[in-house]
Amino acid sequence: MLDLAAPPYDRAGIRTGIVHLGVGGFHRAHQALAVDELLRRGEAREWGICGVGLLPGDAAMRDALRPQDGLYTLVTKHADGGLDARVVGSIVEYLFAPDDPEAVLERMAHPDTRIVSLTITEGGYNFDQVTGAFDTSAPDVVADARPGAVPTTVFGFVVEALARRRTRGLPPFTVMSCDNVQGNGEMARAVFAAFAGLRDPELGRWVHDAVAFPSSMVDRITPVTTEADRALVAERFGVQDRWPVVAEPFFQWVLEDRFPLGRPPLEHAGVQLVADVEPYELMKLRLLNASHQAMAYLGRLAGHRYAHEAMADPDLARFVRDFMDREATPTLAPVPGVDLEEYKATLMERFGNPEVRDTLARLGSETSDRIPKFLVPLVRDQLRTGGEVTRSAAVVASWARYAEGVDEQGEPIEVVDRLADRLVPLARSQRTDPLAFLRSPMLFGSLVEEPRFVEPYLDALDSLHRVGARATLAAL
Repeated sequence: MLDLAAPPYDRAGIRTGIVHLGVGGFHRAHQALAVDELLRRGEAREWGICGVGLLPGDAAMRDALRPQDGLYTLVTKHADGGLDARVVGSIVEYLFAPDDPEAVLERMAHPDTRIVSLTITEGGYNFDQVTGAFDTSAPDVVADARPGAVPTTVFGFVVEALARRRTRGLPPFTVMSCDNVQGNGEMARAVFAAFAGLRDPELGRWVHDAVAFPSSMVDRITPVTTEADRALVAERFGVQDRWPVVAEPFFQWVLEDRFPLGRPPLEHAGVQLVADVEPYELMKLRLLNASHQAMAYLGRLAGHRYAHEAMADPDLARFVRDFMDREATPTLAPVPGVDLEEYKATLMERFGNPEVRDTLARLGSETSDRIPKFLVPLVRDQLRTGGEVTRSAAVVASWARYAEGVDEQGEPIEVVDRLADRLVPLARSQRTDPLAFLRSPMLFGSLVEEPRFVEPYLDALDSLHRVGARATLAAL
């Protein structure tokens, strides 16, 4: 058994400078780790993290972290089977908003809070996938915008806390999005200002103009914690942890350096502080995130369950790498300090790490929030420049086939997606109406009107139905 020590710093007296909304595995393997690294260096004692759960399902994280005083184990799994572990102590407080909304609002409104960070998933920004406009008709948004409403949404909490600071003469905190949304800073500005404008147009203008929304690119594969992970932590390290986190060794965080009230010295924890995040962001969204979609559905239909199994399949691995080289890379501008060939080779190695055991089910979940952001803009760029789209079309066709909810052996596929009730019937109708799935403008815009995309899409979908994923991959 290996010895696992508590954090080597005194947690007493650490002040909360960051409130983080949406504490999950990724935040705890990424942003919270960076702050923990600074604390171990004797820095950032005014930048402790208060984690906040907004959704009813976040009660599980509350029940895990509170008895452990916010401590948890982070296990890094190397491809050769090696393990590193540490106890992370940067989350010094956890609040569950449904228990006490006022406590959350006052924590954000407190003068010590200078950053409110977000990992609320791609779908949490409540905007139309095609137009990018904030959805003002969503029932929870309408409810939160009413005068005197007790907030339940991320928009209600953030805007009410900002409004309180404004009333009290305090400068606004910085809102730092850490989600896989292109231009996540500007997207956050647009949606929070739009919500504030529903409450009061003048408040909306103030949020838009006075609040800083730096953009970021975050990258670390963090699979869902399993019972086997809990058992591993207990057996190898002698720690009973209600919710440990496992992650790959790779860590990248590129952050726009725009923090009017200051920030932790994150550059001392390996974070890249830059003036323009966009080149890094596009690189990650189109090479890593879109490639996850390229392997998820075809891999599952071909009989694989894990990412490393999919990457051990020569046809699928070749498909993913060809997608990167021939369809994704041509849409990218040069990325300062990054060799794209080396980056792609590293991605293939990361995808193939057998110790991480990232499931294709995780990669293939909530696709209606992913393909419209990761893949569809890439396709539009390729169509505009005359580039190839055959593999991208096959990825969309594989999603359409996957969304039928039954695999090639007749076994059920659980389609985990907020739009599943709408998508599954569409997918099941495509045996007689092959373009049924592609006609959704909310997901694909006008792609159904692009012959250069439609033709390979129909070819791939037909092949998946006739001969299955393995033969389709071999042909591709």
